[in-house]
Amino acid sequence: MLELIQITNDPAFAQRCDALGGFRLFVDLERMGKAERQAGRNTFISAHQLQDVGRVRAVVRRCRLMVRVNPLHAGTRAEVDAVVEQGADLLMLPMFTGGEQLRAFSDIVGGRAPIVALMETAAALESVASWAGTPGLEEIFVGLNDLHLSLGCRFMFEPLADGSVERVAQVAQAHGLRFGFGGIARLDEGLLPGRDVLAEHLRLGSGSVILSRTFHRDSAMDFEREVTALRATERALLERTPQQVLADAQRIADSIRSTAAGLAARP
Repeated sequence: MLELIQITNDPAFAQRCDALGGFRLFVDLERMGKAERQAGRNTFISAHQLQDVGRVRAVVRRCRLMVRVNPLHAGTRAEVDAVVEQGADLLMLPMFTGGEQLRAFSDIVGGRAPIVALMETAAALESVASWAGTPGLEEIFVGLNDLHLSLGCRFMFEPLADGSVERVAQVAQAHGLRFGFGGIARLDEGLLPGRDVLAEHLRLGSGSVILSRTFHRDSAMDFEREVTALRATERALLERTPQQVLADAQRIADSIRSTAAGLAARP
């Protein structure tokens, strides 16, 4: 069963996810450079605060709590110390470019919590085999939003169609690491429907996916019902034959390429 990653700083909502099981809670403290990097795009910039880590930690019983810190900088040690003190179970490092930065982060963490490498730069993708053995690393998570920008792609899911995500999955699995990628919308929504995203997660052996903003696009949604529908589809997709898996993968790759071709080139 895929671990569903829910970004939230709301303790009450965190409790609902905890009750469902199969979730990872995610408090997002990343700020540095994000607004400039994603200027002009309809992307989410978190307003989460350090104290939110402790507030969510206090009510969660089953789910692990992951915290995304800022990219490596002069204040990383103090930031890591504070987040660990607040009770984070996992620390996610964004926007690193290679092994030197990830190893420096590992040294700072010092084994106090497992590390999730958020791979979202072309340089980190190119060098993935050289840093996958970093001490303390538990998971490689491919951040498609920033990665596709770094690669000069038009559509967020192009690295899925061109084999880049599969290559990362193979490296992660060779090192005994968990692996995940991207975000997922509701099953029949999105330029690449959530159903197809889910199919690719299962084909590649992914262990985790973030529930996207569009999954929560209206406050009146029945969250538990949508999660139940996703789980039912996950079970059905697991029953596919190998031939059906391959046919779906080809259809999805063709769909991604077609969508990308219809989008304007980035300046």
